[in-house]
Amino acid sequence: MNRRKRSSWKRPLIACIAVSAGIIPVLSVVLFVWPRTDTPRKVDAIVVLGGGGGGIRLAKGLKLALDGYAPTLLISTPEHSTCRYSLPRVSVICFHPSPGTTQGEARYVGKLASERHWSQIIVVSGRAQTTRARLRFDRCYHGTALFDPAGPVSIQDVVYEWGALAKALTIQRDC
Repeated sequence: MNRRKRSSWKRPLIACIAVSAGIIPVLSVVLFVWPRTDTPRKVDAIVVLGGGGGGIRLAKGLKLALDGYAPTLLISTPEHSTCRYSLPRVSVICFHPSPGTTQGEARYVGKLASERHWSQIIVVSGRAQTTRARLRFDRCYHGTALFDPAGPVSIQDVVYEWGALAKALTIQRDC
């Protein structure tokens, strides 16, 4: 009987591991590799999130601004520096979020959008970051945020995003 009790917990554990092994990769693809994105349209501002893929994101944000999608371009910068970008007919605002995270970026943009009465923005994030950025902006920005991500996704990005998303969903639930 004792042997039967010991093996009775093994089957559910193995089943749980097998199901998780199938679900986690699928969720990773849906949440981080092919997240829900939006088609750009004319908005009040374009926001380029910083981070490791800043160059690809920045290029996309600059192109959207030059193509006339918004009169204002916000660029999150990793350190306090002068804003060296100048575009015709586009106001460029560089900002250093506090904290220097997606949460800090969403807070800054939400506050500025409220002051300037922006009702629609385009957020250029990293592709893997899009799901979490959408969550953060939903909490801090009270208009319509369209997400048009840029850049490739690596295994390291997916692993990082699982932890960052868990943190955003459990520990940092506010704006």
